[in-house]
Amino acid sequence: MTQTISLMANDPNRFDDLFATFGLIALRRMFGAEGIYRDRQVFGLVYGERIFLKVDKDTRANFEAEGCGPLAYKLKNAEGVLTSYYELPDRLYDDPDELAEWARAALAAALRSTDKMKKAPAKAAVKAKAKPKSKRAKKPAKEKRR
Repeated sequence: MTQTISLMANDPNRFDDLFATFGLIALRRMFGAEGIYRDRQVFGLVYGERIFLKVDKDTRANFEAEGCGPLAYKLKNAEGVLTSYYELPDRLYDDPDELAEWARAALAAALRSTDKMKKAPAKAAVKAKAKPKSKRAKKPAKEKRR
């Protein structure tokens, strides 16, 4: 029997039982959805009465093997696909122990993504400094006439 998710935004504890094996989570409203956080790191989203977990190149194949796809959203003025979050397989709503493994992998993917973003500005700064100077030669300054 699949657990039904109640999207009662006023109940921030509605997934506590589902994530009990994983540990304490927090839900926060964001961009027409809710973020699922652990230790101030978002690793999942709740959108359209479904849970989506963070993926990266190391974890995406697990979701695809289960036939799960990325989060497709539709807001008032925008719609699209968020390929960094994939839908949680239905079977995991009934298996908190295995859900905890998937949640740990999603948290690890989120942390790797955060680490990449922290390093990206430093790399950009190094590239900016290493830019070659203009190919245009500087004209010599004209001498003043006396």
